[in-house]
Amino acid sequence: MSDRFRGFLPVVVDVETGGFNCKTDALLELAAVPLRIDESGNMARGETIRYHVKPFEGANLEEASLAVNGIDPYHPLRPAIEERDALQRTFREVRRSIREQGCSRAVLVGHNAHFDLGFMNEAVARSSIKRNPFHPFSCFDTATLCGVAFGQTVLARAAIAAGLGWDESQAHSASYDAEMTAALFCEAVNRYRGIFEKALEEAPPQP
Repeated sequence: MSDRFRGFLPVVVDVETGGFNCKTDALLELAAVPLRIDESGNMARGETIRYHVKPFEGANLEEASLAVNGIDPYHPLRPAIEERDALQRTFREVRRSIREQGCSRAVLVGHNAHFDLGFMNEAVARSSIKRNPFHPFSCFDTATLCGVAFGQTVLARAAIAAGLGWDESQAHSASYDAEMTAALFCEAVNRYRGIFEKALEEAPPQP
């Protein structure tokens, strides 16, 4: 893995939120899927990390967004934890994956990745977390990648085009969307494995 993306470990992230404004709207769910190289040399999903998150103090919650993701932020049986705690637990597992795979840093993979990266960066800033394992602005966007590989940019349509199927009843949960995004990323990357390996063999020595 350390040779595949210049030392970066791709980690698929999906967030469910209380709106579209990362500065004002609540982060409600966070899921991350570190990727790995399997025994056959293909890109594969690792274990999913997932947390329900309590809205930060003063967070905005848009009814339209809650209607789409089906989240009741204050349901008494919702096992939510504080935003800082969710981030720290997630980052701990991501750092462990970075070490295990000999990488230097994580890079966020997401479907419309800047949306997820924006919400995560704002939550990191609110929580005053100093050790963020993710690159602060670089990311891999599977909406673009799926447009190239499968001719579709919508997550559900890309999954179907790739032969992965789609369960609408599970959609819009951070864990399901992250796992499907991870499966799509792996499928697309593995299709180009031969091209990458040939390029690596023919590349001139690095100075």
